[in-house]
Amino acid sequence: MNEMFKTELEERFLRYVQIDTTSDPGSSTSPSTHRQFDLLNLLVQELQAIGAHDVRLTDYGAVLATIPATTTFADPPVIAFLAHVDTAPTFNGTGVKPVVHRAYDGSNIRFPDNPDLVLSPKDYPYLAGKVGEDIVTASGTTLLGADDKAGVAIVMVLARHLLENPAIPHGPIRICFTPDEEIGRGVHPHLPADLQADVAYTLDGAHLGEVVYETFSADGATVRVQGVPIHPGWAKGKLVNALHLAARIVDILPKTHLTPETTEGREGFLFVSDLHGSAAEATLQVELRDFELDGLQAHGDLLQKICAIVQASEPRAKITCTITPRYRNMRYWLEKDMRPVELAREACRQAGVEPFSVPVRGGTDGSRLTEMGVPTPNLFTGMQEIHGPLEWISLQDMVRATEMSLKLAELWSAQPRTLPVAARTGLRAEPADWVG
Repeated sequence: MNEMFKTELEERFLRYVQIDTTSDPGSSTSPSTHRQFDLLNLLVQELQAIGAHDVRLTDYGAVLATIPATTTFADPPVIAFLAHVDTAPTFNGTGVKPVVHRAYDGSNIRFPDNPDLVLSPKDYPYLAGKVGEDIVTASGTTLLGADDKAGVAIVMVLARHLLENPAIPHGPIRICFTPDEEIGRGVHPHLPADLQADVAYTLDGAHLGEVVYETFSADGATVRVQGVPIHPGWAKGKLVNALHLAARIVDILPKTHLTPETTEGREGFLFVSDLHGSAAEATLQVELRDFELDGLQAHGDLLQKICAIVQASEPRAKITCTITPRYRNMRYWLEKDMRPVELAREACRQAGVEPFSVPVRGGTDGSRLTEMGVPTPNLFTGMQEIHGPLEWISLQDMVRATEMSLKLAELWSAQPRTLPVAARTGLRAEPADWVG
């Protein structure tokens, strides 16, 4: 265990999580919240201070930097490491007060600002395996923000270590910090070209050894219901209440199956995530998820059918259902060339960690990047119970993730370039194409 890494990871992580970077799905800007710049601008300064090259903040809120190659191997691939700065808007991310539980003794963990909240190893078996390690939680009234400031800290320590140790062989490495991953807008259309990488990795995973190459495919549905408003005192036979119709759609949707709370493994779902409005007009947000495209299509068809049924029951209303693609299962592309996954597994082994891969019931920036031409598996950081007050992480898991990333950079330094490239302008002399 590298104690120097642990000390630096802890210092950076505790500092980063106290910066409020909550994203906002209702905003049209990029980043969606100005407060994300508090961390983005800090990372620009810190990258410049450690000697990174080409450091810049894009107009869409991504931080980019380069670590020049040190390998003598001819023309190695360009590798990128990414993490996202925003935290989920589903729970309070303001006023985070991190607490370090040193040399965890295996007992229940309690929270100073919420005495009734308990993190128990009986309920969370992964925690039970962390006796003796240093556990970080929040204080009980906020999320912690390990998702994904753990990844941010790991990538920063990785960058600093490589820049200070040019004897470590590696090819050109790109560093990237994105905004708005939690609301599905972390990968701007310009990012693949700006990233200039042959292959990338997001540090945004959970359990020790996790190497993710299969995620959900996702669509988002917006259902708008326009009723017929009128003064309630004179409403008989005239009022069409949009809220009633929206509630009817929710009521018809499956409840005992095809919901997040009734599915697991490879089962997909429809998730009613938001309902708001008035008697005049209501809007319903439904998230559609499945590992296979035909399943995703079936969920969308079911929602459209239910909307049509409710529309037919009240022709005076107007109901529209618009389905928008979000991201696709990265497996569709990675299974065609598993080298990014296999090298990540080998890097885990060289770092003393046994790798494993399971389908992840979510998505990452890597899902979109892979779809857009940059193969991007997702790697573990140790984050647990994310998006809520029980969120926690082991500093030792973060150290292992850093060590694994270093091994990964070295392994790629001796690999030939035989991967599709999004763009190479600035790092490569030749044009973007398929090499090999």
